[in-house]
Amino acid sequence: MSLALATLLYEWRRYTAAVVALAFSGLLILAQVGMFTGIVRGVTATIDRSRADIMILPAKMESLINGGSGALPARLQPQIYLNPEVTEVAAWDNDGGRWVNQPKDGKKAVTTYVNVNMVDTRPGAVALPVDYPEATRVALLEPYAVAIDESQLARLGVKLGDSATLNGKTVRVRAILHGYPDINNASVTVSRDTLRLLGMLTKNGKTGPLMVRIKDPARAVAVRDQLNASAKGAYRAWTRQELADANEGAIMQEQIIGMFVGFSVFLAFLIGVGITSQTLRGAILSSIKEFASLRALGVGMGPLRVIVMELSWWVGLVGLAATAVFTFGVYLLASGNGVPMGFPVPWIVGVSILLLIISAASGLLALGVLKKSQPADLLR
Repeated sequence: MSLALATLLYEWRRYTAAVVALAFSGLLILAQVGMFTGIVRGVTATIDRSRADIMILPAKMESLINGGSGALPARLQPQIYLNPEVTEVAAWDNDGGRWVNQPKDGKKAVTTYVNVNMVDTRPGAVALPVDYPEATRVALLEPYAVAIDESQLARLGVKLGDSATLNGKTVRVRAILHGYPDINNASVTVSRDTLRLLGMLTKNGKTGPLMVRIKDPARAVAVRDQLNASAKGAYRAWTRQELADANEGAIMQEQIIGMFVGFSVFLAFLIGVGITSQTLRGAILSSIKEFASLRALGVGMGPLRVIVMELSWWVGLVGLAATAVFTFGVYLLASGNGVPMGFPVPWIVGVSILLLIISAASGLLALGVLKKSQPADLLR
C-alpha cells in the first residue's frame, strides 16, 4: 500500500470535505443532465419502447426534438416495403389539443394543452410498445378511450373511469400507464382509430414519421444504409438507438439548456477546486512535521510532491464513488415521484474526467505547502 493511500485511509476525516465537494460538483452537473435527458425520454417513450428497428424522418430533420415538422408524403410508406427485409411499416402520428376535465363536487375544471400520442392496438403491432399490458391494449380498442400515465392523473384532474373533453370531444380514461411521464406538457395516449375520430390524424397526403420493423433486428444498420441509398433525398432512415441518441443530443444543444449546463460545469469546477485545494492544504499542514521528518531522512521535494499528487488522485477516485452514490440516490428519489431521468454515457465519462482534473488541479495548488516542511523545524 502506498504512503498516500495509507494516509488517506488513516486520516480520512481530514479529507471528507474534499470528497463531499467533489461529489456535489459531479452531482450538480449530472442531476441537470439527467433531468433534461429524462424530459426527452418521457416525450419519446412510445417510440423508444416500440417494436420498430428503423425510423424514417424527413431528410433535413435531425431529431424529434424541436426538429420542425415530421410530416412525410404518404406515398413513401408503400415504397419502404420494396426492401425485402422490411416486414411492417406504420406511421407514427401525434398531435395536441385542449383538455378539459369534468370535475365533480363543484371543483374547478382543469383546462390545459396536452400532447396526444398514438399507438396501434393490433397485437404485436410495430407501433405498440412492448411493455403495454394486454389489458391496456384491449382498453384502447374502445372508441375515444385514452390511457394516461399515473404521474399525469392529478395534473389532468382525472382518475381511471373519468370522462373529459379533448378538442371538444368526450374521451374516457380507460387505462393507466406506468413509466410514461412527461414533465414538459401533459400527455395522453390513444389508438390510431381514436386519433382519427378526434380529427388529429395527419391529412393532405401526409403522414408522421414511419416506424419500420425488419426480419432481423441485428441487420438494422445495413437495412438503414440500404434505405438511405434508395431515398434520393426524400427521407432519412435512422436506427432506433441512433435517433434516441440524436434526440438526447438535441435537447443539450438548446441555447437556454446549454447555458444552464455550461454554467453548472463552470460553477462545479470553481467549487470543486476551491474546497478541495483548501482541504488538501489544511490536511498537509496538519501533517507538516511528518513531511519534515521525511525530508530529514533524505527524501527530496520531488518524491514528496508525488505523494501529494497521488493523494489528490485518491481523493478524486473516492469523490467519483461518492458522486455515483449521490446520483443514484437522486435517481431513485426522482423515479419514486414519477420524474424520468437519464444519464448518457458520454456525460458520465466527461464528468468523471472533470472531477479527476479538479482533484489534480487541487493537488497542484496544495504543493506550495511543502515549502514549510523544513527539517530544522523539528528541533523547535
